[in-house]
Amino acid sequence: MARKKTVKEEKPIVLAEVREQNITETLETNYMPYSMSVIISRAIPEIDGFKPSHRKLLYTMYKMGLMSANTERRKSANVVGETMKLNPHGDAAIYETMVRLTRGNEALLHPFVDSKGSFGKQYSKMAFAASRYTEVKLEQFCQELFSGIDKDAVDFVDNYDSTTKEPKLLPVTFPNILVTPNMGIAVGMASNICSFNLAEICDTACELIRDPDFDITKTLQGPDFSTGGTILYNEAQMDSIYRYGKGSVRIRSKYRFDKSTHTIEVYEIPYTTNAETIIDRLAELVKAGKVKEISDVRDEIDLKGLKIAIDVKKGTDPDKLMAKLFKLTTLEDDFSCNFNVLISGTPMQLGVRDLILEWHAYRTECLKRQLYFELGQKNDLMHLLQGLEKILLDIDRAIAIIRNTENDADVIPNLCDGFNIDEIQAEYVADIKLRNINKEYILKKTRQIEELQKEIEELEGLLMNPRKLNKKIISQLEDIKKKYGKPRKTDILYQEPVLVEDEEEEEEEFTAYCVFTKEGYFKRISLQSIRGNDEQKLKEGDSILFEGELSSKNELIFFTDKAQAYKAKLSQFESVKASALGDFVSAKLGFDNGEKPIFFTFTRTFDARIFISFTNGKCVIIPMDSFATKTNRKKLTAAYCEKQQVASMFTLEKGEEKDVFIRSKLGRALTVNSSLIPLKATRSSQGVQVLSLKSQDEVISATPVDKISPPPLSRYKKTKIPSTGGIFNEIDMDANQTTLD
Repeated sequence: MARKKTVKEEKPIVLAEVREQNITETLETNYMPYSMSVIISRAIPEIDGFKPSHRKLLYTMYKMGLMSANTERRKSANVVGETMKLNPHGDAAIYETMVRLTRGNEALLHPFVDSKGSFGKQYSKMAFAASRYTEVKLEQFCQELFSGIDKDAVDFVDNYDSTTKEPKLLPVTFPNILVTPNMGIAVGMASNICSFNLAEICDTACELIRDPDFDITKTLQGPDFSTGGTILYNEAQMDSIYRYGKGSVRIRSKYRFDKSTHTIEVYEIPYTTNAETIIDRLAELVKAGKVKEISDVRDEIDLKGLKIAIDVKKGTDPDKLMAKLFKLTTLEDDFSCNFNVLISGTPMQLGVRDLILEWHAYRTECLKRQLYFELGQKNDLMHLLQGLEKILLDIDRAIAIIRNTENDADVIPNLCDGFNIDEIQAEYVADIKLRNINKEYILKKTRQIEELQKEIEELEGLLMNPRKLNKKIISQLEDIKKKYGKPRKTDILYQEPVLVEDEEEEEEEFTAYCVFTKEGYFKRISLQSIRGNDEQKLKEGDSILFEGELSSKNELIFFTDKAQAYKAKLSQFESVKASALGDFVSAKLGFDNGEKPIFFTFTRTFDARIFISFTNGKCVIIPMDSFATKTNRKKLTAAYCEKQQVASMFTLEKGEEKDVFIRSKLGRALTVNSSLIPLKATRSSQGVQVLSLKSQDEVISATPVDKISPPPLSRYKKTKIPSTGGIFNEIDMDANQTTLD
């Protein structure tokens, strides 16, 4: 029998309703909550020096009782599982957080977790063992993290599912924010905090508490890293870190040379790199023929610590070779500091001084809360003992009242009436054991009243006197320094020696067509390629600032908006076609975060001069030889006066004098000859006032007259400075043109 085929009814297709939404609304409702969550609840550390993931892990271990000296270590997997009650981000993420805090990983100067097993190393890509194999407990140093946490020193909040409580911050007794290195990448901001020596930080904090205007450079030498190395001290950068929390620290590896085996042994490297990265780079350089003195490189990390062995050929000067390797590898590297910290839920970039002062304010509040808690406990005990003291007057009467009371519920009221005490005191008296109702016991208890009275007066005096509170905080810092302070691991080289560098191989001179754009792109194009196609591809909205033929013998100098200059060779840039965007200079030359190029020039003899006009109306001329360096440095700080904003820059040839047309935002203009502006040998010179400006006005451009077509009218020409100039009118430029009429 044939089956009947059923025909399914097709359901009508319902199109989803499309609603127009402004991009600003989308950002506010969808993107902003996510951004704030990442900033506040994940990536940026708070004033106690921890991110939420660190805090949840350490507090879990504290509640597990893993801080006692006699406590056995527990399996890491067990600790990770317990931590998930507070931190629901997965066991792998929690375990990686723990690894960094351990003694075995060597990432911290003062580790928080006492570990057993393989936890990898900060200076190596070595993988850590699984959590089921390793064991952990808290270091005794963690006592300084939890001091007063059970005495209402900090606020507690619900965990993610409101089943338990966790501390909002930890009541750290020292500025942990500057002792424990921290890095976090949020949305629209990042934080990168280097570590400092605990003893130096304690000394600095003590002095700042005594005198907020104290010069912290007297006690704080500079950052201190767990991997050691040597800091090449840069006063300007260090001052920027101390004042504003932004700058970079140059760290150089330490090495020794074994003459018997012709081996260079690198035993300390920068905190920002690892042994494998260095070895891979050395292998690349040897294969490319850029380093010919090396015969072998080995990773000899063992239980004693880091060691990279570099076998060199006979006759090689080790210092000369290392000078070259410092330039070509991360054996010398930068640690970029960006001290973004959450203060009361608000992200702020603070320098070392301000961070210590913020910690002091936070620590004072924690200490006050702890002392108020202790004061409340002592007052409660005092209240009970005062009730017991009244019983001392007639013990037999108290016994009689209790014995002659028929109902249990009436015992407390009868004691209250009989001795004029309150219910709390009566409950305390009624709960005393029968064997303790004797004169000796009661006298012993009531003697505590005098001691308690003294302690209460001391606590009240401490709470009412800020100087005494500061003295207590200073005393705690001095104890921490004495108990946990360690010598510096990272040396500081205040004056960099001139290392003998290997003579660079003479490269054959070549010429290329070069293009530099406003957005910071640089192109090196072969002359053959440019003849075939001269149409330059640019990023949308970009424009060309320079284009022309350059020789490879020229030194390229890029000036940035952070008053720094970066020098480069033409050979550093790959040859591309005109249809390519080119190299992004900021990334190519390793600019600091947020740094942008504002001017490009080139030279071979360093005999030209640079004309700089600032927005405040001042101008200066600096000789190009101020940027020539004997040590072949690639980065120059304080390339011009960093206190002022640059309006325009251009070069003047040796002995050349030009008329310069200067304009302001509010319509003032003048033409002045460059001979009126003095030549300053110091790069950081502020120059001389050329255009006098009103308070809201600023210079927007300074251009050589021979670059302007048609040139400005002669009425703008001034022979004395400073000058207020004249009122600029666009019509003047048109009126200056000649016609055939």
